[in-house]
Amino acid sequence: MKGRKPNLENVIPMKGDMPKEIPVAPDFLDDLGRQVWDELAPELVKKGRLELLYKYQFGSYCSAVSNFIQATNTLALEGLFYETGKGRNGNQRRKHPALALQDTAAASMRRDSALFGLSPVDAARLEGGEQGDLFDEVMKQLNGTN
Repeated sequence: MKGRKPNLENVIPMKGDMPKEIPVAPDFLDDLGRQVWDELAPELVKKGRLELLYKYQFGSYCSAVSNFIQATNTLALEGLFYETGKGRNGNQRRKHPALALQDTAAASMRRDSALFGLSPVDAARLEGGEQGDLFDEVMKQLNGTN
């Protein structure tokens, strides 16, 4: 090699990770859904789980959370049941329609949250990384290295 030897003192190491761009919340979100987006999106971007390509799928999760919170608030204010007017069967107690909305929103939240690792089990699944060699563990045991 010709020329001057490199001087490693000239190299300035990078400090921390470069900040990643946080996608803008989709327009279809209501105010509550945007609050959920603003709260969770930065952490998901930091973990590498939210990219622009997944914007609408995560928006669907934020919308489901918004629906769940609104249905829960309605139930807290109005109760779980309501009574029907006098009919041929008299007064009847029926489940509040917000219970069905709450249940549907919770199901959507569970489905969409799995995609982004928002539960401990799903986070562990996403952080598991690669599949690895099928026989690695068996070979380690046979060789006595495990």
